Amino acid sequence: MAKAGATAKGKTKRVPKPESRVALVRRARRINRELAEVYSYAHPELDFDNAFQLLVATVLSAQTTDLRVNQTTPMLFARYPTPEEMATADPEEIEQLIRPTGFFRAKAKSLLGLSTAIRDRFGGEVPGRLEDLVTLPGVGRKTANVVLGNAFGIPGITVDTHFGRLARRLGWTTAQDPETIEQEVGSLFPKSEWTMLSHRLIFHGRRVCHSRKPACGACPIAPLCPSYGEGETDPEKAAKLLKYEMGGGDGQRLKPPAPYLDYLKTLPGASKPPQGAG
Repeated sequence: MAKAGATAKGKTKRVPKPESRVALVRRARRINRELAEVYSYAHPELDFDNAFQLLVATVLSAQTTDLRVNQTTPMLFARYPTPEEMATADPEEIEQLIRPTGFFRAKAKSLLGLSTAIRDRFGGEVPGRLEDLVTLPGVGRKTANVVLGNAFGIPGITVDTHFGRLARRLGWTTAQDPETIEQEVGSLFPKSEWTMLSHRLIFHGRRVCHSRKPACGACPIAPLCPSYGEGETDPEKAAKLLKYEMGGGDGQRLKPPAPYLDYLKTLPGASKPPQGAG
């Protein structure tokens, strides 16, 4: 796939070589299969019970962590459980409830706007079509695909910062534009894989393939990665860079799904269940 070269820091880094379309598709699908084995428990890391909650939580997740959103939404949904109730909320009260997620004024405006639109244009039900979802205030393709894939079972690719970074490092695309990334990566995989592919790549980006210090030496798909060597290649040093359950810590959900909890039980010196679990 590629040969090795030396970086300025003396680390081994692969030098990518040209790859045919057929070879690219085969490698991409193999990576997906291997990530499926590593992250058999991959899931959306926002707590939600229905499509409206997932939509709101995803809007709130911009520029903050899923954990922070999960710590914030219980009070929000207890006060405003439906679009009809949120649409008539006092803007200042919404702002105070979501303040911990940052950019709370803009987010409150989006929540009030999308709730009103759902009430007035969609009979109080979150629409199940991308072309309708993206008409809601504060909702773009990324948010729409999260909702479609995880609340409606309609395959979609979620291009967040992690997904885009890994897609480029893996040589699946060179694009920076999210919609172009979505199209180019989507063409490499069966549509039925899109939603879970998104979860796996985002999990891997949060746990191993970090933006500034990727843990190359602890990466399960290192032999298939043309960017191997951008980060720490020493296995022991790389292992210290792992995050969440792979680094012995907690995940981001307060109400994680059963497969995740089952996986934690298999770990040596397993981390304690996340807050609210069990």
